Amino acid sequence: MLTSVKFKLSTGHPNLLMKPVLHKLLYLWALPTTSVGLLLALIAVLTRGRACVHTGVLEVHGGFATYFLKHLTLLPRGAAAITFGHVVLGCDRRCLDLTRRHERVHVRQVERWGPFFLPAYGIASIIAKLRGGDAYHDNVFEREAYAIHSPP
Repeated sequence: MLTSVKFKLSTGHPNLLMKPVLHKLLYLWALPTTSVGLLLALIAVLTRGRACVHTGVLEVHGGFATYFLKHLTLLPRGAAAITFGHVVLGCDRRCLDLTRRHERVHVRQVERWGPFFLPAYGIASIIAKLRGGDAYHDNVFEREAYAIHSPP
């Protein structure tokens, strides 16, 4: 019996065997950006925010997260949610629900860019502005996210 199990595992589809390994490597690759989110999440939870894990992403709302999104982003009217690696901060639970698909695009972008995501995002904003566009809406990372899902 044990031999047949080993045989089945060794002859299984290579993608099925590599998926858990790749998944862990993506989390590790995204860790520098996720660390920023974890720090903000900790502050949010210590200031009466709430946190839960949804589809492998830590979602945090309330407390400092709400203050951060309303007053400390570069958007004139603040933001409903923001992604730092595998951490998404939202003003409240409803904002997290409404922006989830959009923010998951950013999670995937961080998984692709790893520690280069935050500098690349900043550079993309500068390029958009130099071209006469909006630093947020014309940022290539935001354009990709809005092309997949535009929150209401």
